[in-house]
Parts: sequence; structure tokens; C-alpha cells
Amino acid sequence: MSASAIFILDLKGKVLICRNYKGNMDMNEIDHFMPILMKREEEAEMTPLVTRGSSHFLWIKHNNLYLVAMTKKNANASLVYAFLYKIIQVFKEYFKEVEEESIRDNFVTVYELMDEVMDFGFPQTTDSKILQEYITQRGHKLEVGAPRPPATVTNAVSWRSEGIKYRKNEVFMDVIESVNLLVSASGSVLRSEIVGTIKLKVCLSGMPELRLGLNDKVLFEITGREKSKTVELEDVKFHQCVRLSRFENDRTISFIPPDGESELMSYRLNTTVKPLIWIESVIEKYSHSRVEIKVKARSQFKSRSTANNVSILVPVPSDADSPKFKTSTGSAKWVPEKSVVQWTIKSFPGGKEYMMRAHFGLPSVDSDELDAKRPITVDFEIPYFTVSGIQVRYLKIIEKSGYHALPWVRYITQSGDYQLRTN
Repeated sequence: MSASAIFILDLKGKVLICRNYKGNMDMNEIDHFMPILMKREEEAEMTPLVTRGSSHFLWIKHNNLYLVAMTKKNANASLVYAFLYKIIQVFKEYFKEVEEESIRDNFVTVYELMDEVMDFGFPQTTDSKILQEYITQRGHKLEVGAPRPPATVTNAVSWRSEGIKYRKNEVFMDVIESVNLLVSASGSVLRSEIVGTIKLKVCLSGMPELRLGLNDKVLFEITGREKSKTVELEDVKFHQCVRLSRFENDRTISFIPPDGESELMSYRLNTTVKPLIWIESVIEKYSHSRVEIKVKARSQFKSRSTANNVSILVPVPSDADSPKFKTSTGSAKWVPEKSVVQWTIKSFPGGKEYMMRAHFGLPSVDSDELDAKRPITVDFEIPYFTVSGIQVRYLKIIEKSGYHALPWVRYITQSGDYQLRTN
């Protein structure tokens, strides 16, 4: 990666904190960063990388801060940006809100963290759980003799401490799929994808090894079980604990898990999804004096499943007033600050159809705003259900002491960016 220095600046470009990792650059070079950025902004040429002579500034903005990495080398830019976002994540674990005030209030901790996460321009320990073992916000007393680094830093397994003990050994696994969908006014699906994550909460003693088996299409083809129901995972990303060589060789997901909560993996499925909740709407405007909205919602999944906390947001003109509603189930309310009607249905079983009617008055002044045609958006969550059909076939827990551990698996499908365009 090879970043020479990292700076945290306020919105005016004033340096709040900096760390020179290599000592091969003039630290005053940072004074040129903000003027160049402002000039680029004026010329509408904003780029995430700014160059002056042989100095390169790679930057991100977060709240009222700029994080800037400075280098003279032809560094791996994607790794630098991944590192900058990782620093933000680490700071969030410590201070919750990452902004100018929290940086000023935690100067000592920030400096300690910046010393630990990078060494001579190369990333080191960036796992906040491990960092919290030896960088606390209570400050540090001066100790006589050379301090020993925590075992996790020198371990082969840097994301898990040794000597963890639980009275009851359990693993909780959540398979969460978000459905992103865009449907045209004529009813055809323009865009659909499933974004999945597998989250873990691990309460296990010692140094257990876990093996996870999914109904992965590639694995089933290797083992000659092609007739079984499988899913074709794309863009698979793993936590650093997963042995990538094992996965690449035989699709085995084998790992020593971090303690507590973590995201084990994420994946994407670029498949055509049948809309789980289908919306039909008719919006009629009468002589610029009133608007009537009729919305029909239909759940297109099996009756044994139920969508919870369904929220359907139907756009209305911003100058509408005097709302009246009628629903066959749930409740409707006007949210004037968003110019929408919100229809809420607590429980929406599969194979059901519900109606909502809304009536609004409109000022007599002609308004063409309705022609902007904002889409209807839907929020929902369906427990015990995955739209892709992904299944956890097994979760084996192996630990040298031989204790018995219970794995719990839960499936959830929820709406991501779920939009249906209106006529």
C-alpha cells in the first residue's frame, strides 16, 4: 500500500491530527491540498485523487472531516481507500460519532490508534475488537520494563483472543437477503438483484474451527449433486478469518471465528426476482381541485410466510391538503414533509390482496408537479424466508476440548431499494 502520511483535516483544511509513517515527505505539502480541492470544485472536476508535483493526495470526506493519505509512490489506490474507510470504522467503534469534536476530545486515543493500525506505511492490526484489548480510552499508566504486546497481535489468528470461556457454547447465524427491485409503470421488471449477508454471533470457548456448508451450485457440481436445488453465488466477499485457499480448492467455508458479532460473508445474485409485494396504483387528478389515489397491494409469496411491518409510500403533490383515507387493512397517514401517503400494514400474509384509497384537495392554482412521477417505495421484512433459496446445510463446530455446541440459524428477507414506478 505504502502511504507516507495520514492526515485528519477539518472542513477548512486545518490539520487536526497527522501521522508521518515514513519520514520521506515534507509534511507542509498538505497545505496545498485544500486550495487544489476548492479549485477543482469550482471547475466541477472533483476527483478522489489530487496530485501536486510528485505528491499524491488520496482523500475521503466523512461528516465534517477529511481523511487524506499522502504518498510519493505509485501506491495501490484501492487499498489506500479501503484503509481510510477502515480507520473510520475503527474510530466509530471507539467514539460512536466520528466528527471534528470527537477527534478533538480523543486526541490521545486517536494518535495511539493511528500508531497501531499502520507501520511504516503498511496496514497492521485494524480489527477494533483486538485494538480495544490494549488501547483503552482510560489512558495508559507508565509501566516499568518493556510492555508486552497482546497475544492476539502476535498470534496467527489476530482476530480472536486466546482463553475465551463461555458457560454455554452457542453460535447464532443470520442469513439476511435484501431485494433491490425497480418495476416500470407498465409492470415489467427493469432491475432486480439480491444482496445477501451472513452474520454471526459467536459465544464459543477456546479456539474452535467452524465449517459451513451451503447449497452452493459450484460445490454441488463438483460433488455430482446437480439435481439438488442450488444457488449461484456471485461477488462473494469473506471476513479475513475464512481460509480462502480451502474455498478456492473445494468450496469449503472453513474458519476460526471472531468472538461476538461479525459479518462472515456477503454475496450477490443477479437474478430476475418476482416482486414479493406487487403494487398497482391509479392516480387521478380532477380539474386541479382534487386528486384521488387508489392503490392495490398483493403479496406474491406462499401463504405460510408473512411480511412484517410493511410500509408503502405513495407520492402525492406537495401542495395537496385535506386528506381522507380508506383502507381494507392497516392504517394510512399523510406525511407532508415527504409529500407521501404512508400505508402501514403490520402483518401481510402471502397470497393476500389489500386496497387503500386516498382523497386530497388541491389548490386551484395549476400545478404540473404530479407529472414528475416519483415512484412508490415499499419497505418490508419476511422472517424464516430467503428469496434466493439459499440454505445452510450444516454448521460443524470442532474444538479440541470436544465440548458440545448449539448452532442456531435464522433466515430473513427484507426490502432493499424496492421501487415501483407509477402511471
